[in-house]
Amino acid sequence: MVSLWENWRRGLGRGPKFDTVGGPATYATELTRRNSSVSLTRQGADTGSMQINLSWRMRSSDLEERSRRGSLRHPLRAFKPEVVQAHTRGVVSVDLDLACMYELTDGTRGVVQPLGNFLGDFNAAPYVKLTGDDRFGAPSGETMYVNLDHKDEIRRLLVFVYIYDNTPAFDRAQAVVSVVPSNGARIEVGLHERAPQARSCAVLLIEHEKNELVVRREARYVYGFQSELDRLYGWGLQWGRATKAGRI
Repeated sequence: MVSLWENWRRGLGRGPKFDTVGGPATYATELTRRNSSVSLTRQGADTGSMQINLSWRMRSSDLEERSRRGSLRHPLRAFKPEVVQAHTRGVVSVDLDLACMYELTDGTRGVVQPLGNFLGDFNAAPYVKLTGDDRFGAPSGETMYVNLDHKDEIRRLLVFVYIYDNTPAFDRAQAVVSVVPSNGARIEVGLHERAPQARSCAVLLIEHEKNELVVRREARYVYGFQSELDRLYGWGLQWGRATKAGRI
């Protein structure tokens, strides 16, 4: 399988893309500032199970700089090829988390995220389920599932990415959020902008517009965490300190 990273390097985000969460190769629709939304209803993809995946790699410039510094300190290493594996802390030292704020039509609001172990539910409200927490940047990334058979019970979903360990990392990690609907093209939002101090990013908003279920690109970086995104989008949740399962 050709990696998403290789496709970026070859085509700078244009042309055919390949599925990072499994399955055959397929074309993708990349949401940009100019083309910022797509209707799931129009492509017959507003039912069934929809995947939302986060994957990331360290920026190539950072890898080259690290290799150069290592060669200066240890000249013999210049003859040894660099092993680049996204799932090792030696290469990727950031911990990006995929999360989602939800609002249902009955007024229920909440969040699905690794922090606090709020993993959601696929077959019951909120009809969003996070399958796990990738702490090392593995190629499979992090994935959540949305049950669109209950789309009429979902008012809006705000998919966002945040940094768990408080270390600004959007400047060093090149991330992409992929939406894989039940039908039609994949939808991708690349987090390409360098935001060295940002700790959270509202990536996309899924909501009903004129009887259509629409995915809209946000790519809005903020310097705070969930509470700041909440304030910007008017969710009105109460936030407190929490840790991931297995962490202090």
